[in-house]
Amino acid sequence: MNTLLAIQMEMKSPKSKWNKFGGFSYRTAEDILEAAKPILAKFDAMLEMTDDVVLCGTLVFLKSSATLTLTDGAKHTSTGFARIDENRKGMDAAQVTGSAASYARKYALGALFLIDNEKDPDAPPDNPPPQAAPAPPPPPLPAARPAMPGTPPPLPMRPPMPPPAPPYGAK
Repeated sequence: MNTLLAIQMEMKSPKSKWNKFGGFSYRTAEDILEAAKPILAKFDAMLEMTDDVVLCGTLVFLKSSATLTLTDGAKHTSTGFARIDENRKGMDAAQVTGSAASYARKYALGALFLIDNEKDPDAPPDNPPPQAAPAPPPPPLPAARPAMPGTPPPLPMRPPMPPPAPPYGAK
């Protein structure tokens, strides 16, 4: 079996922390790294993390890359991004940057190790709002009249288009 696949199959990092304010479970980058270390040792693989600050227009992002190096020299890299929002109330610049780094690292590691996200608080709801009832079928086409001698045959009528579906989340 491919070593990367074997590591991904063995890797488990449950969401063991609870956010009281948001009412959801979550995991941190540190949780993923704690679960990864014994597996990496078992497969004699090395994991490196790098962080860079990236400017995209006027927005600043932290780019975190996780690179797994296997014993055969193969390297596998995954990247995560998080916006550095300097207007976070109650956080100084170092805390804002650290928070973005933790978030970006968590998503880089999750992608590299194919960690199942179980229930993601950012995902759409389990029960999306009901969709509008389908449009009724168009009325039958009128019966064709007999053509006058020497006239071309009539063009077929095109049925009307159904109305567009409401946008996701519309009430």
